Amino acid sequence: MPLWTLHGNGRTVEPGKVVHPSERLSWGATIAIGAQHVVAMFGATFLVPILTGFPVSTTLLFSGLGTLLFLVITRNKLPSYLGSSFAFIAPITALNAGKALETPLQITQALLGIVAAGVLLAIVGFIVQKAGVRWIDKLMPPVVAGSIVALIGFNLAPAAWNNFNQQPELATVTLVAVILFSVLFRGFLGRISIFLGVVVGYIVAALTNQVSFDAVAKAAWIGLPQFHLAGIGDGLAWAAVPMFLPVVLVLIAENVGHVRGVATMTEDPSINKHTGRALIADGVSTTLAGAFGGSGTTTYGENIGVMAATRVYSTAAYWVAGLVAILLAFSPKIGALFNTIPPGVLGGVTTALYGLIGVIGIKIWVDNRVDFSRPVNQYTVAVSFVIAIAGFAMGWGNFQLGAIVIGTVAALVIYHLGNFIARVRKTGADDGGPIPAVGQLGGDPLDAEAR
Repeated sequence: MPLWTLHGNGRTVEPGKVVHPSERLSWGATIAIGAQHVVAMFGATFLVPILTGFPVSTTLLFSGLGTLLFLVITRNKLPSYLGSSFAFIAPITALNAGKALETPLQITQALLGIVAAGVLLAIVGFIVQKAGVRWIDKLMPPVVAGSIVALIGFNLAPAAWNNFNQQPELATVTLVAVILFSVLFRGFLGRISIFLGVVVGYIVAALTNQVSFDAVAKAAWIGLPQFHLAGIGDGLAWAAVPMFLPVVLVLIAENVGHVRGVATMTEDPSINKHTGRALIADGVSTTLAGAFGGSGTTTYGENIGVMAATRVYSTAAYWVAGLVAILLAFSPKIGALFNTIPPGVLGGVTTALYGLIGVIGIKIWVDNRVDFSRPVNQYTVAVSFVIAIAGFAMGWGNFQLGAIVIGTVAALVIYHLGNFIARVRKTGADDGGPIPAVGQLGGDPLDAEAR
């Protein structure tokens, strides 16, 4: 029995139809769409190791391997690319005072945190596979989920400024390019505005002699990626593990959202049954990456955009994308090229990127119509945000808690304990659920009739 059945004539997608995960177009078209997925994931996936100090080639390798593992564990029924998760940037860089890691020891310490997050995510996946996702909705209602996602982005704001301030003119050009590409182009090009902004900033830097290609010239075309082992025997590494655990909540939200999105776009509710397997797969991928030197992974919204634009949800295209990423990982010259990106370019793109992570959290509130007239919701967000933006920290000896951990705990405690007290006292300060929709999207129909 073939892995995929041919969709129609293999060349076109009929109006109103989609290519389902179990189908494919001709191999030529499938390879072309797979290449689009590589371009879509590339801009974000290579930025994570650049910003954290991880080897680019190694991160690409485990991104590709993770994608193939994801397809196997989800039984080839759930299309997704597993790229580098931005949620890991904050806890990783916290090991070096908010900067990219500079020594192999720091990398091995960070890897242990990634492994721990991956194992925990896989455990959650097994529970979801047995019990469903309703308990996650109870633990992380929209106001809490949105707060945790957003505070991770806002916590990174000082890192964006540090890079921006080193080359403000170049950073400004890059930032403007990112914004312009997002509003000038429709469809696929608009969705990869981050990647295109980096390209523009890099070209400007090269033309103004702000890029050195010496390391690129010395690097070999073909070679093994640079591997590191997680610091299992390092006490300081274990002390840093708590900083990484809140990232699991973000990965859960991203994976659940990805599965629901694919199920909706393909009009196939049965895809939702694979939510547990998706979490297990991402957990296994993240654990594998962390064990040997790669960054943690997550399902990529950029690739959802490609599927929406092409109406092709075939998992065959993701096998192509994963294999291409693995091949690229065995070129040290490509890794060296990415390491030449100047701080100004990174500062410009991360000013937008980190803010967008915050906006994703806010969008969760909007989509679920969170009622911010309720004090419990107000304080859940207010306290966790100030903790994250200000960079609160506390510690006991080698055991340190960063702003993301403290902010996450604050959001969970304030919401659940606050709700309990408010409901017992019947003060009306609790979360009363989504506010009613007012009018229609796009304006008040009464005003439209009056006009």
